[in-house]
Amino acid sequence: MVKKVLISGGGTGGHIFPALAIAKELERRDSTTEFLFVGASDRMEMEKVPAAGFKIIGLWISGFQRSLSLKNILFPIKLILSILKSFFIVLRFKPDVVIGTGGFASGPILWIATLFKIPTLIQEQNSYPGITNKILASRVHKICVAYPGLERFFPKDKIHFTGNPIRSEIEYGNPSKEESLASYCFTKHKTTVLVIGGSLGALRINETILENSEWFKQNDIQLIWQTGNLYYDRCKLAQAKLGVNGQVRAFISDMSQAFAASDIVISRAGAIAISELSSLGKTCILIPSPNVAEDHQTKNALSLADKNAAVLVEEKNMKTTLFEQLELLVNNPGKQKQLAENCKGMDQPRAAEKIVDIIEELVNG
Repeated sequence: MVKKVLISGGGTGGHIFPALAIAKELERRDSTTEFLFVGASDRMEMEKVPAAGFKIIGLWISGFQRSLSLKNILFPIKLILSILKSFFIVLRFKPDVVIGTGGFASGPILWIATLFKIPTLIQEQNSYPGITNKILASRVHKICVAYPGLERFFPKDKIHFTGNPIRSEIEYGNPSKEESLASYCFTKHKTTVLVIGGSLGALRINETILENSEWFKQNDIQLIWQTGNLYYDRCKLAQAKLGVNGQVRAFISDMSQAFAASDIVISRAGAIAISELSSLGKTCILIPSPNVAEDHQTKNALSLADKNAAVLVEEKNMKTTLFEQLELLVNNPGKQKQLAENCKGMDQPRAAEKIVDIIEELVNG
């Protein structure tokens, strides 16, 4: 029986939401399980994890900048202090298992856990692993992945193909389209487009939507737009232009409702975003971020686009092609349906359950 679980991962929703999905599945199986999360002290997990009902401790940690930066001077100091703090966290909490879902903070915690010979597992969301997980791969016991071909980076005997754990309210929730549209004061007789640039927002996507906000009103298209906190003040000015056809939010807390209301989704191509879109079978336009390691978001997006399960728009071409592709979809319900069905065919369901099965086997033998 798993009694005490230490989970580390964060920086973006792509690391946080899988961690929470795993925790909630463990909690569902045994409500007496004790949890402790560890994250980076200045990142969004310090807000999202307590909001989900779990305790979290922050480490003073950040990544090494690939470009020349004064921040790199502090990197070794942060790393040493985070390793020391992680040592005491593990010593005091005495976990039965330590789980990492990626992000800076998971490195020190998992490394210390392996020194204590505690069962460890990492969950890699992307087709190209982050540096933390690549470093930890030789030390941890199990590695859960969502894409084939990761034997290039991880020991083959440790890999389990599980898919990505997503938010239970998205995988198992089933809000009706009518109720979801009503929550936005929208009507079912118009096409509804949802724009999400990832949990932190996306500057180029937001700029393009802002420049073309009149298009939605002119074509009588309803828009739900998550801008991210950094860009909300600039983008909320579009609310007046959109009128009853627009809802502009910094962050959407009930994403299952937003998905249910939408006919077409414009999104970054983060691994968790793609897993959620596939779970729901949504018609989507994917705009990979070019500012990620090894361009892994493009690889993620191609896994759908190559199977006619999504439309891929490169960021460099977004200003000229995004609204062309969007208009083609709006005017072609048959194409929308085909994309949605193919997207659903890419779904890897019950990933959190599969991962927890592996955790229980790891702990209980």
